[in-house]
Amino acid sequence: MYGREAERDVGMKIRQLHEWRVTPAEAREIQVRLRERMEVNDRLGEVRLVAGADVALDTRRGRAIAGVIVYAFPEMKEAERRWAVRALRFPYVPGLLSFREAPALLAAFRKVRGAPDVIFCDAQGYAHPRRFGLACHLGVLLERATVGCAKSRLVGEHNEPGGKAGEWAELMDAGERIGAVLRTREGVRPIYVSQGNRVSLERAVELVLAVCDGYRIPRPTREADHWVERLKRGLATEAQSRRERR
Repeated sequence: MYGREAERDVGMKIRQLHEWRVTPAEAREIQVRLRERMEVNDRLGEVRLVAGADVALDTRRGRAIAGVIVYAFPEMKEAERRWAVRALRFPYVPGLLSFREAPALLAAFRKVRGAPDVIFCDAQGYAHPRRFGLACHLGVLLERATVGCAKSRLVGEHNEPGGKAGEWAELMDAGERIGAVLRTREGVRPIYVSQGNRVSLERAVELVLAVCDGYRIPRPTREADHWVERLKRGLATEAQSRRERR
């Protein structure tokens, strides 16, 4: 079940805009350059398919396991799910998450047959020191609308949003609005929503609320997170079984 990626690359096309084997300094330069290609205005027509994307890191084995789950919108009926495993080639450096995780995510998206109109990422988008987090990076390379839905803050300051579900406060940095601190459920900590690509902040908040189902974390990223962790455990168990059979 877990030992190989059975699907061939038959799905979404990806723009090849830079190399991945780069130094941290080169990665920062790439972020600044690609930021010029990011679109902060809405380019959404009718939204029919949405997706959640996440990565589980198996640092012991030096690999990243990426998963993408696609849903029909607005009924949120699952349409397909794809996964991929890639070796970790980039070190952990704050602010450069996409260079560590995006290669595996892109490999998974290459298998997706029904290209989603909106992709929700368990990561930052514009709410990033260089205004180009993983959600922005994926959006530019995939030419899709993307939204960053992060559990914690990377940069910026904010007031506490109202206590009811759907209330939000602006996330500010150096006098610029970079995201929204959104209460997705009454009585729980807010999440950090920011633009990735081809979507305004207000529309990003609306979309996040539209895919919430009573939990703090929106359904697409929550289910993607749970799935990649199961894949990670399954791959580890399979590898252990192979070693024991030798």
